[in-house]
Amino acid sequence: MKPPRSLKARALQSLAQREQSRIELRRKLLPHAAAEDAAALEAGSAAPDVAPAARVEALLDWLEAHNYLSPERFAESRVHARASRFGNLRIRQELKQHQVALSPEAAQALKDSELQRARAVRERKFAAWPASPAERAKQARFLVGRGFSSEVIGRVLRDGADRREDDEA
Repeated sequence: MKPPRSLKARALQSLAQREQSRIELRRKLLPHAAAEDAAALEAGSAAPDVAPAARVEALLDWLEAHNYLSPERFAESRVHARASRFGNLRIRQELKQHQVALSPEAAQALKDSELQRARAVRERKFAAWPASPAERAKQARFLVGRGFSSEVIGRVLRDGADRREDDEA
């Protein structure tokens, strides 16, 4: 039987798979640190002098100091993965849950592209422009659920109404 992987090995493997936030990595490592302590006690050896949470925090500090763990890279990768499907509100909320902030440049780029992204998301979901108030409300609810702002949703649906009228004329 091979020995269990160390916390450092687990952290590096998780980071190799994709960028992680500090909170996310802490949540993944804490159970393993506690299990290491329990296994040490069960084997009859003394438990480490440092609490599992403190060992995980020390490891996370080391990972950040050696640039394995980077909030900026995490934010960039999360925005890249989510931008084609979600609006600014949803992306910002997700980053807030991970206690990571967007750089001003990234925030501006998201803001500048939100209208085009909302149009693309609406077009992938709905083949036709809304012909009735009920269809308009349905499409608006969909875009709200994807995290687009009400201003952008209004512009997308107004543009669609203009296009529909042009097609009918």
